[in-house]
Amino acid sequence: MHLEGCTMYPQYHQMTLDDYDFPFGKLDPENEWVKLAALVPWDVAEEEYAKQFVNNGHPAHPVRIALGALIIKQKLKCSDEWTVRHVSENPYLQFFLDMKSFTSKCSFGASTMVEFRKRFPPKAIAAILAASVPRDDDHKQEPPSGGVGSASSTPGNSGTILMDATCCPADVAFPQDFQLLNDAREHLEHMVDELCTSAKVKRPRMRRKCARRDYLNLSKSKKRSAKKIRTGVRKQLQYIIRDIGFIADMIQNNGVKLSKKQANLLNTITTLYEQQLYMYENHTHSVEDRIVSLSQSWIRPIVRGKAHANTEFGAKLHISMVDGYAKIERLSFDAFNEATDFFAAVEGYRKEHGFYPARVLADKIYRNREIMVWCKERNIQMTGPVLGRPPKNQDKRREARRQEYQDICDRNIVEGEFGVGKRSYGLNRIMAHLPETSFCVIGIALLCMNFAKSLRRLLRTFIQIWGYLFDLNQNENFWVVAELSLIHISEPTRPY
Repeated sequence: MHLEGCTMYPQYHQMTLDDYDFPFGKLDPENEWVKLAALVPWDVAEEEYAKQFVNNGHPAHPVRIALGALIIKQKLKCSDEWTVRHVSENPYLQFFLDMKSFTSKCSFGASTMVEFRKRFPPKAIAAILAASVPRDDDHKQEPPSGGVGSASSTPGNSGTILMDATCCPADVAFPQDFQLLNDAREHLEHMVDELCTSAKVKRPRMRRKCARRDYLNLSKSKKRSAKKIRTGVRKQLQYIIRDIGFIADMIQNNGVKLSKKQANLLNTITTLYEQQLYMYENHTHSVEDRIVSLSQSWIRPIVRGKAHANTEFGAKLHISMVDGYAKIERLSFDAFNEATDFFAAVEGYRKEHGFYPARVLADKIYRNREIMVWCKERNIQMTGPVLGRPPKNQDKRREARRQEYQDICDRNIVEGEFGVGKRSYGLNRIMAHLPETSFCVIGIALLCMNFAKSLRRLLRTFIQIWGYLFDLNQNENFWVVAELSLIHISEPTRPY
């Protein structure tokens, strides 16, 4: 979509390889970035991108540069600064960004990429993600392995949906009560200094060295007893409430006005103090909407029950997968039950394809009675044993166990996708420090994973045609090399 007469967003047309001016020869049409440029739904991205602007102001960067830079950063798993450096050195990246000729200067800076992330809200990312799925595969859905209970076994239903949720940890330190309180105290002391300087009044006596010493005695202690930690928390609470009193006194008596940043920080610290005081007085370690970071106050603890980390801190991501392509069902910093999105996900599949899926592969949290009855009424097969008593017939019982085992194996595909996303696309630690930019980073990572799936399919089709054409089917080494090439596309190597 193009906005006529809009100065904020210029019109452009996608160029070809022949249009790119490269002084050292011709670009390779088989390059990954050249192929990727043809897979990205630029028209849908342009439509969503144009909604973020009004008809005035300085012209914005085209969507090819904004979205392309984010994709490059996520695929290379590098910082904003290194993304700009890679673009200025690599002609294939410049072609991917629709630059007309090779140049050693990038048209955008590292700070501009923060604005790029803000211009792709969750709804825009969801639309681009949905458009990244090839349309010709919509009516060719098959179960991952085609075992017992395949798509053809249920009349009127076809295809398989995989559902699961994970946590995308944010870049925050593991929260400890006394550590959070000490950080709050240091921020309050700095705020008091700024307010005293602006109001030209003498700084109050705050016993900073004593507060610092109390914190260091606890943090450097090798053995922290519960009594010692409780004493340290009590002292930090006393320091914080005293500092809040100093700030309130200056606002009331000296006419000091807080900036927006200072007011937000003071509100966050006040809420943190109330939560920590409640937990201290009630001898508990849990409270509703618990703050675990002062810099990212919207992050909440997500209890996952995993072996390596029982509790994680970041955004919770719930996805559904159809034919290997991921779709975001919900993305939130609050802990939620992913089973509540089950009906919307299945109905969305029916709206898109015209029929219900034959199988839904999910873990035990989805297996409540309401969902099971709903699926039975629609001839949808769920993972796990069916409702009611097990069949008395031994053959049917063995068949049910075999089907349950097959479903569990097929469902592991979504776990593998989470592993690839966290290992190769940065979902293991979200470095963005704003809620909207964090959502954008997660969405771009899933978008890159969908593109990697499409590239693998293109390469697999080419290899199969080439192999049968030259009668290489009997050469086992050929197919080993081919599979390694597919793995390389799935998990790309980093240049640095």
